[in-house]
Amino acid sequence: MKKYSLLFLLLGTLIMIVVMTKTGATLKTPATPKGILDLEFAYNTGATTTVLNAWLPNGTIDNTSAAKTNTYLDFIFLFFYALFLFFTCDKIARITKNKIGALIANGALLAGFLDVIENAGMLITLSGSGSGKVAFITTFCSAIKWALAVIAVVYVLAGIVQLIISKKIRLLFA
Repeated sequence: MKKYSLLFLLLGTLIMIVVMTKTGATLKTPATPKGILDLEFAYNTGATTTVLNAWLPNGTIDNTSAAKTNTYLDFIFLFFYALFLFFTCDKIARITKNKIGALIANGALLAGFLDVIENAGMLITLSGSGSGKVAFITTFCSAIKWALAVIAVVYVLAGIVQLIISKKIRLLFA
């Protein structure tokens, strides 16, 4: 892996977090206080209907279009975060000789794959073709994705602390 690849992936991840926060800001309504997450975790048709109704155009804002845009942008975001977490976890695992870290690195890639399925489910729902099965699969993939991503982030943070303590942090960017 090239010297600046991790920094490029980290920068891309951070930029996409900002972009998605801005493009998804209007998705936070009284009925959807978590924004796009409310759609990710809308596990049945009743829940998706509540979200879609909250996002109906109200004259100035078309939140259904905003949600589609946010979801399309997530395809770029998942490229950055999944690869950043994979390569960082893998590098920390190799430096610290931690076999579990390699599994967590692969889990980060799986999180990215599950995010693709989740996004497809949300786009189907946002297009008006959703169903109970689509809602369930979307939520199932989202829950596992978030669990894997959180585990990877915790591993990276703990690994960075370990590398700082052992004075091997320079190896992360070597």
